[in-house]
Amino acid sequence: MTPSNIDVIIGTGRVPISHEVFTALLENSVVHGRAPYRKALKASSIHYSELVALARKAEIPHPLFFAPPELVQEQIRKKNEKLLQGVAPSTFTVSTRTAVELRDVELIVKDLLRKQNLARKHAPGLQRNRILGLLRQPRRTVREDAEALLDAIGLDRREIRESKTKEAALELIISRLEENQVLVSRSVRGFMPQLIEVRFSGMTVRDSKVPYIFLAGGDHLDFQEPTGRQIFTLVLMAVLVGRGIFEPVSFDAQSIAPAPGREYDIVGEVLMPETDLREISLRDLDDLKAVSDQFKVTPSAIAVRAMRLGRLSPEETRGHLDALETEFRAIPKNGPRHGPKPVNAIRKYSGRFLASSMLRAVDQGRLSPGDFCRVVCLNRIRPHDLDELRAALR
Repeated sequence: MTPSNIDVIIGTGRVPISHEVFTALLENSVVHGRAPYRKALKASSIHYSELVALARKAEIPHPLFFAPPELVQEQIRKKNEKLLQGVAPSTFTVSTRTAVELRDVELIVKDLLRKQNLARKHAPGLQRNRILGLLRQPRRTVREDAEALLDAIGLDRREIRESKTKEAALELIISRLEENQVLVSRSVRGFMPQLIEVRFSGMTVRDSKVPYIFLAGGDHLDFQEPTGRQIFTLVLMAVLVGRGIFEPVSFDAQSIAPAPGREYDIVGEVLMPETDLREISLRDLDDLKAVSDQFKVTPSAIAVRAMRLGRLSPEETRGHLDALETEFRAIPKNGPRHGPKPVNAIRKYSGRFLASSMLRAVDQGRLSPGDFCRVVCLNRIRPHDLDELRAALR
């Protein structure tokens, strides 16, 4: 039988709070799996200091734990309503069963919503976003959708392929998206408001002027090298913005499922167009690797796209994917890496457009340096570091 109360231990005394309130506030928060919470449920008690620490981590005012259940439920309703303005509770999946719950990304969503509000307030000249809804009504062919997206972003496939490295191609695509008010945030461990504890590709966050794309990256990539995977993911999420889909995104780059969906095929046509791929030799694994370097994607993406176009059989494709994974497993793993400089981490997580725009607002006296450091930088740097950040954004 579930107890009706949780005792909060304060000094030598105990103050009961509602078990219903305690679980309603924390079960669907970022601390639902933490030891103090699970221990409190088991013991029906928690020290006040631990309760305050959990509340702070979950961004919940701790006096709310002592409020009536009706008030708490209303506060939860308002919180979810705000979150769902930016991200739907479902997960957009391609060839995978992975699902992301809102609590897995709640603090990141709230932070990106704050940044969007800041941009709307302090970045002059923002127009209704031209990419948003561009692909809502499918054109006659996937190729026509791909060309419409490329034209709207102001991007040419030749520019992507002529980039010296995949890293340079990724930066190129990000810069063109941000020039069109589609902001891009990249995961940087230690510089986000919560750790990512689930495997997913990223998410799209709604806004009529400055929608955000968040790239999960880091430890949650598949076995393929991360940059080529991020290029594919970035274009997939740009397609979702064009389709008006704002959800966490999860896809399996190694799946050979027969029907991954129109969005997946649009990405394929943007990065690996059918007319080009049909003219290229794909006899063995070395060919796949060479073509992946040319098209700035992963070898597995080339293999799956070639299968979708009838260039490879499912059996051949699976053989190539298995061989790529075997090669990856044999590569010695590097030891612990030093984290990026704070200013570079902020540039990646907040995005160049937002950071640069808000620095101009600081210079023009429309935003205080303290508010800039709080919202844009999550207080990871101080006002005296802003010149270093300006240099990193050039």
